[in-house]
Amino acid sequence: MSLLGLIFISVLQFEGISGEIKNLYSRAGHYAILSCGRESSSDPTCSHVEWFYNNRDPSHTFTKVSEGKLMLDSVRAVRLSLDTSCSLIIKNITAEDAGRYICWQEDYGHNTHISTSLSVLTISPSPPDADPKRDAEVTLECSLFRHIDLHHCPQISIRWMDETRTVLLGEGEGYKFHGQKNCSSFLTVKRQSGHNRRYTCQVVDEKNNVEIEADYTPVFTGDHQSDTPGPDSTNVPLSSIMTTLRVAGLILMIVITVLVIRGTRSRKPPDDDNVCVDGDEVSYENDEARPAATRLD
Repeated sequence: MSLLGLIFISVLQFEGISGEIKNLYSRAGHYAILSCGRESSSDPTCSHVEWFYNNRDPSHTFTKVSEGKLMLDSVRAVRLSLDTSCSLIIKNITAEDAGRYICWQEDYGHNTHISTSLSVLTISPSPPDADPKRDAEVTLECSLFRHIDLHHCPQISIRWMDETRTVLLGEGEGYKFHGQKNCSSFLTVKRQSGHNRRYTCQVVDEKNNVEIEADYTPVFTGDHQSDTPGPDSTNVPLSSIMTTLRVAGLILMIVITVLVIRGTRSRKPPDDDNVCVDGDEVSYENDEARPAATRLD
């Protein structure tokens, strides 16, 4: 077995006797700070600090920090950092971050450790390709990811609530609760007129104390009746009225200009060489001086 596995087993054995372990909860997309139990000024380089991570059995133990340096051997490394007290900071948390973290310190030949169990709460449509913007209803899945040693989640430890903080059980107006399976709870919500409603998923302990909660608001749009109120025809914005008046004024000016141009052309004087022949005489139609009439022999 690897050295990391041996270290992890020894830590688990120690925790089994002392029970010294911290439970930390976080929501997907947020961040978490896992304490190493050190003062900020003790060793800012964290050169005597190791961080280990395990999400299953001891054989799946990985080094995340060695001698104060982050291990850049996974895509998760870009989301990890250390603060001045050597605490491990995890940004933009995902379900894959759930598990056991151990801060191992060696000061003057004395080894100490702090173990933290990180659980991550997620809410997502089920199945993953469900689209609230397309469908008239959607099933939400609320899941708690945690270390395998914590076993199953007790029944009714993951519950749903509406905007009034009422626990949703069975089937009611606009929803249907499908129950809890292990560490996942399912709720189907339907489109309701008025607005897109917010639903809350809570994780509670055996004393009904809230460990963590997260909100989710399905956005229903598309060809079906929208939850978003439509525009009020009695409350038209002033900017729309002004734009309409400007366009109408421009059209009126164009019409007037066309009529004026046509009227001017219809009153244009005749040309000087416009003459009429009446019998043996030639007459000019303009009012200017005319030449003497010409007699045709």
